[in-house]
Amino acid sequence: MRRRHFAPTKPEAEQRLNEAITVPEVRLISHLGEQVGVVSTRQALSMAQEVGLDLVEVSPSANPPVCKLMDAGKQKYLRKKRESEQRKRQTRITVKEVKLRPKTDEHDFMTKAMRAKRFLEAGDKVKITIMFRGREMAHPEIARAHLDRMIEVMGEQAVVEQVARMEGRNMFVILAPSREVLKAVAAEKAQKLRARAKAKSARRAAASENTGEVPVVEDPDEPVESSDDEVAEDA
Repeated sequence: MRRRHFAPTKPEAEQRLNEAITVPEVRLISHLGEQVGVVSTRQALSMAQEVGLDLVEVSPSANPPVCKLMDAGKQKYLRKKRESEQRKRQTRITVKEVKLRPKTDEHDFMTKAMRAKRFLEAGDKVKITIMFRGREMAHPEIARAHLDRMIEVMGEQAVVEQVARMEGRNMFVILAPSREVLKAVAAEKAQKLRARAKAKSARRAAASENTGEVPVVEDPDEPVESSDDEVAEDA
């Protein structure tokens, strides 16, 4: 049977602007969103110059290509801003580790369990590791009982991502935060970003009153650049 070879996917090309659009004619959309129709590229460039905007190719695969009159610099800025906001809103998940021994007593077990629970509530995954020493390897059922109980203590806040398995002299299981926990973490993060944006706007307004300058009005629901001030807890 003959194998089929697929060409690698090419990265998305940059949009062509103004004189870089070399096709003889384009389907033009005005800066007001109106369908102008098919016009020569030269005429479209002239119309763009009249309104002080750029001719931007928005659909190069169409026949003829679709172009729009717009501010290319502003569009690029807004696109990068949207991408930045999406990255900020994403919940970063790291894997924290909690280690136990087969002979871990009840107090230490619950202390470790509460630590694992805090990690999950923060949106992180947790690796629960049981470390064996010497003859303890002969009783893996004790370690498995610890892991099963740990999963039970986590309750609905966790889902088992990696079932219990041996790795050298350790047995471990990986727990991930449940969907409900991740939603709560994302909502809390968005609320903090909005609060920071409002506080930033208030500071600018106060500064403008002192200097007599007109304050810049910002959207309070728009996320602002935040520093990574979340310190990972030592497991």
